[in-house]
Amino acid sequence: MPLAVVILAAGQGKRMRSSLPKVLQPLAGRPLLAHVLETAAALEPAAIHVVYGHGGEVVREQLASAPVNWVRQAEQLGTGHAVLQAAPQLHPDQRVLILYGDVPLISAETLLQLLEGCGPDELALLTVELEDPEGYGRVIRDAHGQVQRIVEEKDASDRQRAINECNTGVMAAPARRLVQWLKQLRNANAQGEYYLTDVIAAAVRDGVAVNPLIADSEEEVQGVNDKVQLSMVEASYRLREAVALMEAGVTVIDPLRLDVRGKVEAGRDVMLDVNVVLEGRVKLGDGVKVGPNCVLRDVEIGAGTEIAANSVLEKSVIGAGARIGPFARIRPDSVLADGVHVGNFVEVKKTRLGAGSKANHLTYLGDAVVGAGVNVGAGTVTCNYDGVNKFVTTIGDGAFIGSGSMLVAPVSIGAGATIGAGSTITSEAPAGKLTLERSRQLTIEDWQRPVRKPKD
Repeated sequence: MPLAVVILAAGQGKRMRSSLPKVLQPLAGRPLLAHVLETAAALEPAAIHVVYGHGGEVVREQLASAPVNWVRQAEQLGTGHAVLQAAPQLHPDQRVLILYGDVPLISAETLLQLLEGCGPDELALLTVELEDPEGYGRVIRDAHGQVQRIVEEKDASDRQRAINECNTGVMAAPARRLVQWLKQLRNANAQGEYYLTDVIAAAVRDGVAVNPLIADSEEEVQGVNDKVQLSMVEASYRLREAVALMEAGVTVIDPLRLDVRGKVEAGRDVMLDVNVVLEGRVKLGDGVKVGPNCVLRDVEIGAGTEIAANSVLEKSVIGAGARIGPFARIRPDSVLADGVHVGNFVEVKKTRLGAGSKANHLTYLGDAVVGAGVNVGAGTVTCNYDGVNKFVTTIGDGAFIGSGSMLVAPVSIGAGATIGAGSTITSEAPAGKLTLERSRQLTIEDWQRPVRKPKD
């Protein structure tokens, strides 16, 4: 049976106390709903339908590129009513998997296992056993262990509230049957809503098998209703990503202090120190070492490169055997070749540094093309911006740039050239020559430093 996924994402999320719709609250730098969509897409369904409501236009704008069918729930009358809004989009021969935009950690592996229990006359239900089930609907089984129905906590008796097997809301059902059950729902309950959970009792009444699957962990099915729960899910996500990296062979000094906010590809013997943040697509070659408090965003790092503490690298490529930091910033569109050294308080932006070149401290290299084996002294600045336009500085192989030099672009420094310390270079510096620019030094013999007058 082909698969359709319905994601319920219409909740307002009042407990978030935020103007941002609940499903757009960030988890690892992406909206909660984006995580659910990614998992749903991994199942390769025929269609994904997202039921939206509060703040729906904002949700659609932020996730405009997602290949989904948007279904509006104009009135929030319960989860059963929400799924019913998608019913016209469902083909009778499909299996329908129901997910939630605020349950972001559920895995594709669990869902595939759940779907095995769904057929033309079978409904699959994901449940979870909780030490503290307060707030959850309880799964009611008969004396033979067969699921009979789900009772929401507000409608449950004291005896039913003592049950610790709870409903996650995630289920899979044959579309033909599901639509029939949804149309039969009534709102005669404590909240006056059309509960999706009442579908379970309807299935039992019609002789359709209900196949329960108990989730492996509470964290996987944790919903997010407030900022406290959001932080708990964030912590679970961090640990899960850190464990996955460690299982792949990465040394993580403290898995509780690693933030993975994207996709990471790591070679052998990679080491990540504390408080490292990895965003976007990050590729780390064999033997890469990342020091504490570093941020790597959309970067590729070559084998054996070391990133020292407190450095920020984004949208750039670093070669093998390089040394970056501490306190270095590599800005977008930079390419650093093998063996490059970029030291403390050096900023590199849209610049190419050739093999073995060094800028060890207190330097800005922007819009520059730097050859191999170049030494850039402390305090050097490529003056690339005139207030309107950006200009390129070109430095040839083997050049030596003295400390405190201002290279006013557009300007070219020849191969093997030396720039004297403290120079402001505005014209071409020829290859193999010493070029310097300095004012004549003066000493004013009769000058006296101003003295502050005493107060009356």
